[in-house]
Amino acid sequence: MPLLPELARLRVCVFREFPYLYEGNPAYEQAYLRTYAEASGAAVIVALDGEHVAGASTCLPLSLETANVQKPFLEAGEDVSKIFYFGESVLEAPYRGQGIGVEFFAAREAQARASLHTITAFCAVQRPATHKLRPAGYVPLDDFWRRRGYAKRPELTCAMSWRDVGEAAESEKTMTFWTRTL
Repeated sequence: MPLLPELARLRVCVFREFPYLYEGNPAYEQAYLRTYAEASGAAVIVALDGEHVAGASTCLPLSLETANVQKPFLEAGEDVSKIFYFGESVLEAPYRGQGIGVEFFAAREAQARASLHTITAFCAVQRPATHKLRPAGYVPLDDFWRRRGYAKRPELTCAMSWRDVGEAAESEKTMTFWTRTL
């Protein structure tokens, strides 16, 4: 996929912001994104401004995701073959608030329906409201997700590790899932 380097750059840039605070690595990101570019039933949706990659969103059947992402669903007795996983949506700040995020959800839900999945899911990092790097006026995306029909599932969590901005080593973060029945 010729856009992998640009998509990796975008992930590193956007996920550096709160709440992810990810100290990214473009080489790692390209390898990660290759999964979505090559997996059967997966999709990478790209928002372009001319030739500039302004945003991207990924999705694939949950059955093709890593074991730690599948685990909470399996432990809850849910059938992962029915669930379509949304990896991420990243959008540069100047393009936010223009409906692109809504389009990302619509495109990923269409991909889920086309592959006969009946549930969609994604996870988001949990940071305390008192986190020292939380910007003044920060508004979480919870209401945006609820307007898309998603429900927070606090009983479904997994752990992911990455190095935060300003940290010397990776640390584990709790990710909480949101789901929607199509």
